[in-house]
Amino acid sequence: MQMRKTNNGDELSALGFGAMRLPTKNGMINKEEAKKQIYYAIDHGVNFIDTAFPYHAGSSESFLGGILQGEYREKVKLCTKLPSWFVNSYEDMEKYLEIQLEKLKTDCIDYYLIHSIGEGGFEKLEKLGVIKFLETAKKQGKIGNIGFSFHDNKDAFKKIVDAYDWDVCLIQYNFLDETNQAGTEGLKYAAANGITVIVMEPLKGGILAGEVPEKAQKIWNKSNIQRTPAAWALKWVLNHPEVTCVISGMGELEQVKENIKVANETPANSIPADEMELYKEVKEVYNELMVVDCTGCGYCVPCPVGVDIPQCFDLYNQKYMFKGSNATILYLGNLGGVTSNKQAHAGLCNGCGRCAKACPQKLDIPILLKDVSKQMEGRGFNYKIKLGKSVIFPIFNGVLALNTKISKLRN
Repeated sequence: MQMRKTNNGDELSALGFGAMRLPTKNGMINKEEAKKQIYYAIDHGVNFIDTAFPYHAGSSESFLGGILQGEYREKVKLCTKLPSWFVNSYEDMEKYLEIQLEKLKTDCIDYYLIHSIGEGGFEKLEKLGVIKFLETAKKQGKIGNIGFSFHDNKDAFKKIVDAYDWDVCLIQYNFLDETNQAGTEGLKYAAANGITVIVMEPLKGGILAGEVPEKAQKIWNKSNIQRTPAAWALKWVLNHPEVTCVISGMGELEQVKENIKVANETPANSIPADEMELYKEVKEVYNELMVVDCTGCGYCVPCPVGVDIPQCFDLYNQKYMFKGSNATILYLGNLGGVTSNKQAHAGLCNGCGRCAKACPQKLDIPILLKDVSKQMEGRGFNYKIKLGKSVIFPIFNGVLALNTKISKLRN
């Protein structure tokens, strides 16, 4: 595995394993699959594992604590985050750190970050004594490196960088986000100030992986070397010399294998000029087609009235990004409750705004959901749901019964 040095002398794998999107089964972490993937990654050189207090409804840290013991704990650097939105006192910080140490079954968290801060959130924590808390915890040996993860604009980022002698920062960065949030300017600013930079969302929540708009794929096809969309996106981030480690949330073993291969093959400044031009062209296509700049992180859910906000935005984007997309039908079936039997569509939104406060991308989610409802539902949506249930369910059940009968005859 390609290793890159931090500013304090640690050697981190160029690829880190993000535990926010572990494989699931029945809504919970699929422990056997997740364990297999994480062990494979570590056995092949990945030595940075990132998690946080709320990931997988609070079970991510406990899961990692259970599997990262003995030899496997010695091989990795663990990173987790202080849940800043729950902190209202100095004692709260101490309490959450102790809980996290216990859940992770470790005496020391190698990299401890303030989670998802912007300018206002940091000012609040400063007044509560967060710097004193972090320095005290470091002196006590409970944490190794002090840092923050960031979701705000570049001006706020620079203010936070200037506020303390940080060891590390975690920023969202990919070829669509060069000017969003901290962006390229923030990346270079942090590196110039001696801060180790770790990158999250290299695939922008999966938007840059999987299916690619036809126009964008034609551009990738110009290259002499054919790659998957995920490989293209990951290489772009790894190409930056200011980036020490790129965290990827990998839900399948094949994704782990591919990302390790890409990380090993992509040292800094290794992408030729002609390929960099392809990135610019592809970026223009995505910017033209993408309607909502959502990464699907899930911070906005659960919604009090049951709206599946990430899926609403995902299907809304699919409608405009892919020709011949069946996004409207999937929306009716999955979110209208025709096939899922549970309504979770945008039209249910009551405008409470809780989601917008939680959104790291600072999206005005209630307003966007109105757009989704207008474009994906239209008039008479409840009638469409009733019609869908009366027509689709009988057909579906009939096909299921026929397949079952054929299967029995074959056996």
